[in-house]
Amino acid sequence: MALQLYGIPNCDTVKKARTFLTAAGVAHDFHDYKKAGVPSDALARWVARWGWEAVLNRAGTTFKALPDADKAGLDADKAIALMLANPSMIKRPIVEGEGVALIGFKPDAWAGAF
Repeated sequence: MALQLYGIPNCDTVKKARTFLTAAGVAHDFHDYKKAGVPSDALARWVARWGWEAVLNRAGTTFKALPDADKAGLDADKAIALMLANPSMIKRPIVEGEGVALIGFKPDAWAGAF
């Protein structure tokens, strides 16, 4: 599996992650899930790996703008449906590759992984 970086190009954290990978000479493909959507199998894999609570970005404006009824009673199924409908609600960046799976950008963790 080639290294795949998932995110949104105008996100500052994604920009930092892309700069990090380029500076480290790590080849990667970028998947803009705002434009291309999020593959449901990838989202299921992330939720299985990290849990829906870690994958759902509750701090972002997209989640905060949801009606209270959509935020109430969140469980895995409801969170997955919300993230598929609104990929901006997914924590970013997410990077996956051979032996690598990281969520969020933490330079020390990324340095250890690459």
